Amino acid sequence: MTEHKVGTREEWLAARTALLAEEKVLTRRSDELARKRQALPWVPVEQDYGFEADEGTKTLADLFDGRSQLLVYHFMFGPTVEGWPDAGCPGCSYTADSLDGAVAHLPPRGVTFVAVSSAPLENLQAYRRRMGWSFPWVSAAGRDFNLDFAVFTEEGRETGTGFNFGTPKHAAEIDLRRDELHGLSAFALEDGVVYHTYSCYDRGTDVLNATWQLLDRAPKGRGDDPEDWPRRHDEYK
Repeated sequence: MTEHKVGTREEWLAARTALLAEEKVLTRRSDELARKRQALPWVPVEQDYGFEADEGTKTLADLFDGRSQLLVYHFMFGPTVEGWPDAGCPGCSYTADSLDGAVAHLPPRGVTFVAVSSAPLENLQAYRRRMGWSFPWVSAAGRDFNLDFAVFTEEGRETGTGFNFGTPKHAAEIDLRRDELHGLSAFALEDGVVYHTYSCYDRGTDVLNATWQLLDRAPKGRGDDPEDWPRRHDEYK
């Protein structure tokens, strides 16, 4: 016997209609926030970053691949010398499953997508083959790209703190000079100048994951995380 409230079709329809009004408010608010994201000031990227890609060494401007917009997913996969296994973060892999199908639709809108990690390129290539993903993935091994775009003050960069704009939750437990963390950064390219336009981290990336959105609409929602979940998609029994 279910412990959940049970009602008539008429009761459900009345409650659902009331909820629809709230959902529409949220949709309009989401549209407004998207416009505000796009209205943020653009900051010129003055440092020269290098990345190891399938085609060789590339600059940040090269990653645009001839387009004017670039989305970078900061994928947690650190160098093996720091104790990382030969596999990416299960949580980032969980999100990457959603991203892989989506990125094919971005180039016609002038947007290039690439994942960036600090693991050596050969580790990224091997893991991408294992997971069956097709999106571009480059290595920033030995470089400060992921650190620079997780902190936004010189003090934070020097101390390795400041993830998610200095959210106190992470202040004591994370050293960004050593640790990899997930996020999404956006860049624009105009007249040969690369601009940083937006970044989000932590729960700010929830909406990138289609599985979270599906679970939010399931009868019991996300529920409590069972042990060892999410897993990499080839690790479920």
